[in-house]
Amino acid sequence: MNILVIQNRMGIGDMVIFLPFVEAISKKYKSPVTLLIKESTKANEYIDNLKYIKEIIYLKRDRKNNQHNGLFGFFKLKNEIKEKQFDKVFIFNSSLRYRLICRIAGIKSIYQYPLFEKKGQHIIEAAQKLLKKINLAVESNPQIKISENSIRLAEKNFSISKSKINILLGIGGSGPTKRIPAEKFKKFIDLAIKNYNCMFYLATGKNKEEQSILNSILLSYKEICVPLDNNSISEILPIIKNCKIAICNDSSFSHLSAALNIPTIVLMSDTPLLYGSYSPNMYPIIPDGMNVVSHNSRGKEKINPEKIFTKFKLIIN
Repeated sequence: MNILVIQNRMGIGDMVIFLPFVEAISKKYKSPVTLLIKESTKANEYIDNLKYIKEIIYLKRDRKNNQHNGLFGFFKLKNEIKEKQFDKVFIFNSSLRYRLICRIAGIKSIYQYPLFEKKGQHIIEAAQKLLKKINLAVESNPQIKISENSIRLAEKNFSISKSKINILLGIGGSGPTKRIPAEKFKKFIDLAIKNYNCMFYLATGKNKEEQSILNSILLSYKEICVPLDNNSISEILPIIKNCKIAICNDSSFSHLSAALNIPTIVLMSDTPLLYGSYSPNMYPIIPDGMNVVSHNSRGKEKINPEKIFTKFKLIIN
């Protein structure tokens, strides 16, 4: 059975959320599947050990590469799909474009969300409803697997001591409203080191604001902090696996650490709570004074470090 899965959301977290559904399809038909996804998901850095994924085809519809845009791109993508001779396709979106491409490419069995229902679509429930059409009930608990050798190598290369409480701090974020201020993390570090022997691994990108947060933390706690901004995701994963706990903004690292079965405190300041609570490994913290959090909550200044520390103590104890 030759199966295609189309997932056109752009984020790393989005791709991680869909992994259980991809795996369920593969198990159902006893065949690894091909993914049609965006390069921005960076899936090639965390799916190497997922045997249910056979191949990645990149969807080129962004600023860097627009080969699949427009009418010409429509037929280019159709030809690429037709060459693979897929038997089935699962389209995790409501786009008529992809349905037409797959139909013209000769795929006989097409499963897709209801057309034109993107607005207000629940990322997990929509996928669950789709797979109910093939009698699959899928729980939302993504899992990423990495080799034991890579974990041991990271422990050696970064001199990670098992006698300490190693903590991943995911201090980056895809937008300014998701980046919790450095002072919040520093206050948590103060509380943690008064009570525990800790080492902190700081995961972030190269964005100017993220670098400012990173440098502010390093300036105060250089001896107990290891910056990871020069490491790739595939290099950071085994470091995360050596940690006892992760504390992250709503970012790619919150999704990745939870998928590695690391208890992950997720700081939810400006995104629907769903994105920080869909996994049993996630423990969301919302801003003080708020009962719910969603887009445009703008609550990063109201994240309480003492609440983070209280949750941290409960988890590690």
